[in-house]
Amino acid sequence: MPETLPPVGIDLFDVERIHLAEAEAPPLSPEDESARDRVWARAVQANPTLFDGPVMACAGLGWAGARALSLAWVRVTYRHYALRRVPGATALPSLFVNVVQPTDDGRVLAARMSPSTAAPGRWQLPGGSVEPPQDGEALDEAALGGQAARELVEEMGIDTSPATLRLWVVTRGENSSIGLTYLAPVLPESVLREGFAAAARAERAQGREPELDAIALVRSPDELAGLIGPHADYLEPVVRRYTQAPLRHDA
Repeated sequence: MPETLPPVGIDLFDVERIHLAEAEAPPLSPEDESARDRVWARAVQANPTLFDGPVMACAGLGWAGARALSLAWVRVTYRHYALRRVPGATALPSLFVNVVQPTDDGRVLAARMSPSTAAPGRWQLPGGSVEPPQDGEALDEAALGGQAARELVEEMGIDTSPATLRLWVVTRGENSSIGLTYLAPVLPESVLREGFAAAARAERAQGREPELDAIALVRSPDELAGLIGPHADYLEPVVRRYTQAPLRHDA
C-alpha cells in the first residue's frame, strides 16, 4: 500500500498515470459499525433517495514516479462515509471522477446538484463516485476514463468517447477525498445546453429527478464566485488552473 501523501489544504497533483491496487478495508469495531448504521438510517430517513450502493474508497496515495501516482483502493458502500459523523471513528477518503468540460470560447462548465441529492444546491464539475469493477472485470486507467465519460453522458447528455478524455489533475480536499479530474474536448455552448436539457428530459421520462438542475459557464474564478450556493472545495482551484493556464486547451 502506498504511503499517504500529507495533505496541504486543497491539493492539486499534476498526474499523467495512475497505478491501481486493490486493498482490504480496515476492520471496524462492532461499536463503530452500529453507530455508522444509526447515522446512515437517520440520513436515509431525512433523504429517502439515498442509496447504499457499492463505491470505492482510497486506502493510500503516493508517488510512483514522475507524474505517476499509486492508488490503493477498497470496496465499500455509501454508508461507509457515515463514519465521518461517528466520534472517534475514521472513514476512508472517498474516490470520485469528474470532468472539466470547456467551451470553444474558453469557459468552463459548472453544474448545480438538485435538491434530491446528498449535496443539494452545490456547484461542482460533472462527475460522481467511482464504482468497483464487477467480478472478472479489470480496474485500470481505461476503466476510470470510461466511468468519467459515463458521468458526462448521464448528467450532461454529452456522448464523449473515453479515449478523448485525458487525466488532467488529481485533487485532494475535504476529508482527504480524492478526485480524478479529466479534461474533455472543447464544445460549443449550444451543444452543452442542448445536451443538458435532453439528459434532464430523459431522466424525468423515467420518473426520476435529474442529479443536476442548472449549469453555468464561467471564464474566471471571479465569475465562479458569483454562483449562489455552496461550491465543491476543488472547484475554484480547478477552474483557476484551467482558465489561467497558457495554451489551456492543450494543457
